[in-house]
Amino acid sequence: MQEPNLTIHSLHVHPIKSCAGIAVDEVLLVETGLEFDRAWMLVDEAGGFVSQRELPRLQLVQPTLRHSDLLLRAPGMLALHLSLDAVEGACRVRVWDDEVAAYDMGDLAAQWFSDFAGRTLRLVRFDPGQRRRCDPAWSGGVDAEAAFADGFPLLVASTASLDELNRRLAARGHAPVTMARLRPNIVLDGLDAHGEDFVDTVTFDTPEGPVVLKLTKPCTRCTIPNVDPATGERGTEPGDTLAGYRADARMGGAPTFGMNAVIVEGVERTLRAGARGTATIAF
Repeated sequence: MQEPNLTIHSLHVHPIKSCAGIAVDEVLLVETGLEFDRAWMLVDEAGGFVSQRELPRLQLVQPTLRHSDLLLRAPGMLALHLSLDAVEGACRVRVWDDEVAAYDMGDLAAQWFSDFAGRTLRLVRFDPGQRRRCDPAWSGGVDAEAAFADGFPLLVASTASLDELNRRLAARGHAPVTMARLRPNIVLDGLDAHGEDFVDTVTFDTPEGPVVLKLTKPCTRCTIPNVDPATGERGTEPGDTLAGYRADARMGGAPTFGMNAVIVEGVERTLRAGARGTATIAF
């Protein structure tokens, strides 16, 4: 079978887990995925992570990565500036079943998020000295690690998959959605709808050398895609439509969209939107 020719349509970094993402033209690949992706996270008073599942309003927190700081804006709030080089006290936090080392980002950040969310929150940053290993049952033999992402360093989707979802939404009388709801890191052109389900590896050439990613686990979908990025309000779409045609037997019948991926080769190399690559198909 001929290897599909691919293009990186877009790249997306989500600095704070469950807040809005940023489309970037280029980004460094690090051990835990795209640089600064899910490097920060909100936690409750017990140190457990907080997401859009319980606070859909977090979608309205819009980050901007600048040379030396992370700028945060949200409706009704003054802008918050976080230095990329500064943290405060060390702490331990939980993301799903993992307890990991982190750094608290201080009282000002905590107050800002608590005021916006209407409940007590603290902002923490992943400790780069911590290795949070991915589930070996789904890592394709790669010793992969993630920061505060749910379980894997990267999420890969395709433009054709979004087009198919929007075609089905239109057929049911619903408005189209953008890729912002699905929160991938890498969006590909050149695949058929949901063709990423059948990809084994993707390889991109960069000036520093190849980047090779292995697509390992279908991404099951919770309620987060049902949050409108413009309003922070939760509905029932596109979740209901996905459930109607994307039930995945590999995942116990849960609806899936996109594939989690691990890094085979290419740490410290730069991915760029528009970069061309090839895929190998899993049999």
